[in-house]
Amino acid sequence: MNRPHDIVLFGATGFTGGLTAEYLAAHAGSGTRWALAGRNPAKLEAVRERLAAIDARLKELPLLHADSTDQASLEAVARATRVVITTVGPYLVHGEPLVAACARAGTDYVDLTGEPGFVDRMYLRHHEQARRTGARIVHACGFDSIPHDLGVLYTVQRLPEGVPLRVEGFVRADARFSGGTLHSAVEIFSDVPGMVKAERERLGVEPRPEGRRVRLSRRPVPRTRIGGGWTLPMATLDSRIVARSAAALDRYGPDFSYGQFLAVRHLAAAAGVAGGVGAVTALAQLPPTRSLLRRLLPAPGEGPSAEQRARSWFSLKFVGEGGGERVVTEVAGGDPGYGETAKMLAESALCLAHDDLPATSGQVTTAVAMGDALIRRLERAGLAFRVLES
Repeated sequence: MNRPHDIVLFGATGFTGGLTAEYLAAHAGSGTRWALAGRNPAKLEAVRERLAAIDARLKELPLLHADSTDQASLEAVARATRVVITTVGPYLVHGEPLVAACARAGTDYVDLTGEPGFVDRMYLRHHEQARRTGARIVHACGFDSIPHDLGVLYTVQRLPEGVPLRVEGFVRADARFSGGTLHSAVEIFSDVPGMVKAERERLGVEPRPEGRRVRLSRRPVPRTRIGGGWTLPMATLDSRIVARSAAALDRYGPDFSYGQFLAVRHLAAAAGVAGGVGAVTALAQLPPTRSLLRRLLPAPGEGPSAEQRARSWFSLKFVGEGGGERVVTEVAGGDPGYGETAKMLAESALCLAHDDLPATSGQVTTAVAMGDALIRRLERAGLAFRVLES
């Protein structure tokens, strides 16, 4: 496409957006034409000054006007670039206008959402137009849900072809959350009825694989199958993303099942997590208590310090079985919510902009749109994809 930019980053004045801008400044390379977009010119200029300290050439980095409440500005940005990155959430509140603009313009789109209701609504409203225009709408390009989606793909590729496969994922992490992430979580918990409705509507119209079956496993795994400890089922967007990749790709076999679990060392920790999630879910249902929750949270744009992020880490271990074979794999890295998420998001956009990829369009997952090409990028960037047992 004859457009002035390869990548435009919308939301660089926020916490995660700023980290994503810094990653692009250090790694995009001179062959990538990129720009920042936002509604506050002074804040954008401040970000550009910070980026120029990384690469002096970026003192001339283009700055574009974009406002999630101004559809014309979003349409102009979408027409000016091949790929849009957005970190402006909560996506249920701010996200749809940009998805719509990219779907109309045939522009690839990546975000950081972990909001299942948002993803399902965007499929229902914009998938068909994006498919017609050639836009690739790729949600959840951070810790939600790249390590899970690509980790399962990596695991499946090490199992026999053409046989039923079962994969279970076990998540461990030590990290802190930013204000934006916590506010997005409140939006998810408050949207349970809408989320269920959108999921049902999507199931009613989304094509299913012919001659194949894909399931999300509901069987309890109270003890981890690797390394001891206890588990809790994770009914998150990640599992749904994995299931959609499995439905789209024959490599997952004729009968594929996936279960995902949070792994903790002690039973008391498992009980504490379950109780905390239950309490927040209950409080988020009523407007007065939901408003109280928001007031108690850090403001969007605030996040953990560099020192806190440096101490953070994540590990996803996958147990895959099929055709009489068993494999244990791991995807691991540093700070999952911010440092590694900014890396994953930026590398996803660079992959869409520059790599030789399968022909896809519409709302697609990272495994379907980018697959091995993105795994290779992330390995070069420092994330670990490895086989532990085979």
